[in-house]
Amino acid sequence: MKVTGKTAIVTGGGGGIGGAIALRLVRAGARVVVADLDAAAAEAVVDAMPADCAGSALAVGADVSDATEISELIERARDQFGPVDMFFANAGVGGPVGLGTDPDWATTIEVNVNAHVRAARALIPQWLERGEGYFVSTASAAGLLTQIGSAAYSVTKHAAVGFAEWLSVTYGDSGIRVSCLCPMGVETKLLRAGQESGDELGAVAARAVTSAGTVLSSDAVAAVVMEAIDEERFLILPHPEVLQMHRGKAADHERWLNGMRRYQATLWRSAQ
Repeated sequence: MKVTGKTAIVTGGGGGIGGAIALRLVRAGARVVVADLDAAAAEAVVDAMPADCAGSALAVGADVSDATEISELIERARDQFGPVDMFFANAGVGGPVGLGTDPDWATTIEVNVNAHVRAARALIPQWLERGEGYFVSTASAAGLLTQIGSAAYSVTKHAAVGFAEWLSVTYGDSGIRVSCLCPMGVETKLLRAGQESGDELGAVAARAVTSAGTVLSSDAVAAVVMEAIDEERFLILPHPEVLQMHRGKAADHERWLNGMRRYQATLWRSAQ
């Protein structure tokens, strides 16, 4: 899909991967609603856009885990720029370390999974009528592999990948394109939260990501996302090695589990 002239919504757009994607979209000629729970952060992203892109982006504060606010966000985008062509379900939370509590899990599921479901529920009927649309899910390499230290993050990112796959299978022959972004380490606040939490398990979880491969900039990830959209490619892997890891897991699950336990033990030893 060519993004020029398209209307897009980017959730979690107040910085990080979402902010970088929003900037790339605007530079490519799209009209973008930058949505974030932190309205000021979304506004800062829009304010920082190049002068020649003025009027092409709108900042909106929204809780995208809330169905009503998602519907209002879509209406706002339509009123400002026209019907939504592309939706980037990028908002996410790291979730608790360890097993967490029921409220911890509820929040993580609402943001990392149900927000995607509710956005699709609102947009798919419109896209089916028009015969086209593009849904981009930000999951994680944890959704293909796992996340040492955080059960809720790992489980919800697996669910995000599964939902994106289901959308592609179900609606791919009806003009609706789906991509799923699964990076490893990206230089964002979310990545560093574990290191700064003061929680030993949280620090180990963060090191599991930062030591597994190169930590990329948000802009580098956004560039890969734009290439994938142009090619209408489902799986977006800014870290190519994730594909080899995923294949290794599928080829010999027992060996992969044993290897992950060894890796986890190494991380704990380095923390002592």
